[in-house]
Amino acid sequence: MSESQSPGGEVFDLDRIRRLVELMKEHDLSEIDLQQDEQRIRLSRSGPSGGWAPAMAAPPPLPAMSPAPGAPETAEAAAADDANIAYIRSPMVGTFYARANPKSEPFVRVGDHVDEDKTVCVIEAMKVFNEIPAEVRGRIVAVLANDDDAVDFGKPLFKVDTSN
Repeated sequence: MSESQSPGGEVFDLDRIRRLVELMKEHDLSEIDLQQDEQRIRLSRSGPSGGWAPAMAAPPPLPAMSPAPGAPETAEAAAADDANIAYIRSPMVGTFYARANPKSEPFVRVGDHVDEDKTVCVIEAMKVFNEIPAEVRGRIVAVLANDDDAVDFGKPLFKVDTSN
């Protein structure tokens, strides 16, 4: 071990990786991402089967499509509509719940008006239930996640029309 390494040990130590995997199983975590100096390790497991999945690079962006000839009004109308659309995104990695408990009503439904302080869902992360506020004012036009869905940081959860 060189002097430049931290006293906590090397990130890629096999025993440490095994302990991290056990920690993930014990706490039902879907991902761990660690960095030490210039070294980084990311462990991720897929869905409810618990199978392990390698971290994959994001796919390349799709090329922009031009509007069909003779339909510029449709493209302009869509662009105008998009200007009034906001997304409520997940502020953390966890499990999405649309209601406080299985017997209660959803926090919000399509068509509901929300303001910045309105709780729209709960995200469970490490056995802690975090109430997520809308942080935007408008009308819910789509719910983009289902109960028990695993969500990542930044994943869109709700589509909101801010023109109303």
